[in-house]
Amino acid sequence: MTALGAARTAVGALMDGGVEYVVVSPGSRSAPMAYALAEASAAGRVELLVRSDERSAGFTALGLALSTGSPAAVVTTSGSAVGNLMPAVMEANHAAVPLVVLSADRPEELLGTGANQTTIQLDLFGEHVRFAADVPAGSSPLRAVETALAAATGAFSELAPGPVQLNLAFRDPLVPAPGEELPTAAGHPKFRIGTEPLTMALQPASASLAERRTVVLAGHDAGPVAEAFARAHGLPLLAEPSSNARFGPNAVGPYRLLLEHFGPSSAQPIERVVLFGRPTLSRPVSALLARAEVPSALYQPVPVAWYEPGRRTELPLENLADLAEFAGRGPSDWLDTWLLAGSAAQHALDAVLAAEPHATGPSAAALVWGSARGQLMLGSSNGIRDVDLAGLPASEPGATVYANRGLSGIDGTISTATGIALGGRQETTVLLGDVTFLHDAGGLLLGAGEASPDLRIVVLNDAGGAIFDLLEHGAVRQAGGYADAVERLFATPHSVDLAALAAAYGVGHCSVSTTAGLAEALAQPIEGRSIVEVRMDRAGLRDLHARIKTAVSAAVSRGLGG
Repeated sequence: MTALGAARTAVGALMDGGVEYVVVSPGSRSAPMAYALAEASAAGRVELLVRSDERSAGFTALGLALSTGSPAAVVTTSGSAVGNLMPAVMEANHAAVPLVVLSADRPEELLGTGANQTTIQLDLFGEHVRFAADVPAGSSPLRAVETALAAATGAFSELAPGPVQLNLAFRDPLVPAPGEELPTAAGHPKFRIGTEPLTMALQPASASLAERRTVVLAGHDAGPVAEAFARAHGLPLLAEPSSNARFGPNAVGPYRLLLEHFGPSSAQPIERVVLFGRPTLSRPVSALLARAEVPSALYQPVPVAWYEPGRRTELPLENLADLAEFAGRGPSDWLDTWLLAGSAAQHALDAVLAAEPHATGPSAAALVWGSARGQLMLGSSNGIRDVDLAGLPASEPGATVYANRGLSGIDGTISTATGIALGGRQETTVLLGDVTFLHDAGGLLLGAGEASPDLRIVVLNDAGGAIFDLLEHGAVRQAGGYADAVERLFATPHSVDLAALAAAYGVGHCSVSTTAGLAEALAQPIEGRSIVEVRMDRAGLRDLHARIKTAVSAAVSRGLGG
């Protein structure tokens, strides 16, 4: 089988298996795949994107898979190009995203000879992929592609969905035969999988269930079932922003500041915890789940990728009936007490933020959260935590929320958001910090003729990594002895001109420093790509959070009569 013949077979199998988008990074050894994909694109069978940076390509494909729900593929040439996919593959592994890596390779006779761009590529990703196969030059890749797609999409009952690698060796010639031409471009309809925010309903809990002071924790990717379960059982809902469950009458906004008011010595201590999805954001939640005297259960109807069986303390339950027996139903005043405390906490938090003359992370995050429609991506670090703290739960979800919480890295955020926007084919907002933005500034690069998404990028720019001031390192800085080291090694200060950077990539830019200015910017329609830079000062961030906690504690204590 010729190189181009093998590539055509692989591409056909990918399309038959549900791959709708392929991101291609240019290279010579991967040329057969490029030509075969160009033919498929001209025939209207696949959407092609081109990215010169393989790391950006990997995260763009990740975003496409997230928003479409279908496997998305990325093609690279041989050598170090493949290694640049590692961060995206690692994220896809822990987040159970069907990412298909198609790495081109030299034929067997060139391996180990010192031939240019040759290295050991098979199993490069180790345990981070569900399946990896080496397809020798001249061999048909059909069976390997079919197996890879089955593994990527969770068709094997014991495995969660996730990334796979097909290492395709190609032998010269790598180009079409003389006289061959692309087929005439075929117009084809563009279908879109619905990615609108979802809600669902469950039957009210049976009156025969025991009354228990249970809370429902909705971690990343919990889904609307968590909200429906809390509502059906009369239980408070403590939902992270990327759970897609942070809405409805039972949702409590600044819940992480309330947990200490429902501790073991309180008048109404938490008795049980029901967990949906993966909790990733706050230490108070981790502390609650670690309490041996508080039984907890995890709703797990299918295999998940984020933990190994037996490594967590929650009781895994596969169906909602068993979960209902475990959780029980809330006593008559249990939910009301939480909602009263949540309202008091929200008012106190809002009052502290309103007194600030300039925009802060929490105030900006609350505005973005409240205004976002279509799709919203939240970058790691402070941005998603600010939404978790200050984002007011609405009665209905306003946007479908995404976040790279598999490994919670800051790499590839712009590229992932671009893939999400292109795959979802609707307006998308991404909220991220300045260090996260700069880490993937190359993700702004779109080649001439490449599709440009409707994407608003909101950058919280405090000239460094502010999250470390809210961790132990902030106390170290305040103590003085290591202040300079903390600033240099953790805060990583910079003086990058974001407006100039945006201009270099041809992206619109505006700068604001107040919540009023941000609100005005967010009110503008999302058309094409734009950057809203929110300039702020991180010097007082640790003090701001301390004042918020003090104000919330006082307000909740008064409201609960403690």
